[in-house]
Amino acid sequence: MALPLPLAIDAMGGDNAPKAIINGARLVLKDFPDLRFVFYGDEARIRPLVNKHRKLRAASEIVHTDHAISMHEKVSIALRKGRKSSMRLAINSVTEKKTCGVVSAGNTGALMATAKVVFKTLKGIERPAFAAFIPARKRRSVMLDMGANVDCNANHLLQFVIMGDAYARVVLKLDQPKIGLLNVGSEDMKGHTEVQTAHQILREREDSNLYYAGFVEGTDILEGTVDVVVTDGFTGNIALKTAEGTARLLYSSIKDALKSSLLAKIGLLLAKPALSKALRKFDPREHNGAILLGLNGIAVKSHGGADAKSFASAIKLAVNLIEQDINNKIIEELSQTAITGPLANPIHYEEPVVATKTVN
Repeated sequence: MALPLPLAIDAMGGDNAPKAIINGARLVLKDFPDLRFVFYGDEARIRPLVNKHRKLRAASEIVHTDHAISMHEKVSIALRKGRKSSMRLAINSVTEKKTCGVVSAGNTGALMATAKVVFKTLKGIERPAFAAFIPARKRRSVMLDMGANVDCNANHLLQFVIMGDAYARVVLKLDQPKIGLLNVGSEDMKGHTEVQTAHQILREREDSNLYYAGFVEGTDILEGTVDVVVTDGFTGNIALKTAEGTARLLYSSIKDALKSSLLAKIGLLLAKPALSKALRKFDPREHNGAILLGLNGIAVKSHGGADAKSFASAIKLAVNLIEQDINNKIIEELSQTAITGPLANPIHYEEPVVATKTVN
């Protein structure tokens, strides 16, 4: 299925831009030969990379920009001075109906803030959240927020629950995803005020069609205890980076061990097919890409340090979500979820006069 419009690519975002970005797009064309791209960035650096590959050159358009938002630029500065940046123009192109979605490996805070300003949030959603796939022992799961919101109140967590539920139904094709709130323990009395408030509301909403399993701990993330793990962006981002680091450590440790002796090398030849399959499951490059859920537009964030293969995974995610018309399906799910009632009336709770945070 061909996309109705080209895909916008922020070619200057990320530590390895633009080379990894352009090569990632080239890799994607093998699986999606009808895909078209609009690259935003420094044409003098982009054009030679694109022209190396005939098929990519035929499928690409380049929009020159003089400015790129740096990975360390403050969000306020990015919003104020980045109106002509590669990231901003790529995002603008979606609302201008020139492209159907945007992929960037650039500054996470800038992408989140700019996309929110340009796309606006879906009705009933206060804040967007980054949702990403997590490889797990039992099955692949979804986790959000992965870094869009450092501080979240109970309302935000509840909205993340609803969006995560809708996302898992559509992408993981589950009739009733199992959802858990990430906490320091699974016991009901554990956690700070906001997570406790969200937990109590979810527990008390017996009429809801959500399958809320309660609190989950860090060990449950890779175990696959639930289909959707919900947390604030600060905790979620740390959990994601820890999982990625663990996967790299595991991969490199096994690789070094299997090359340590002649006998180990012989064993590697025999075990390579099964070992490669197992390690691929936990390869961060295979799962790269987080969608910014809750916006009136598709924006996928790639890891800032992505190589070509990793960025290709982020592009593929964007393509799949656009093909499945993910936002309209999420809107439908939101309107049918009993926890919020009508979209115009999301759950709100009264802020306690004294907010004491306890961790047992």
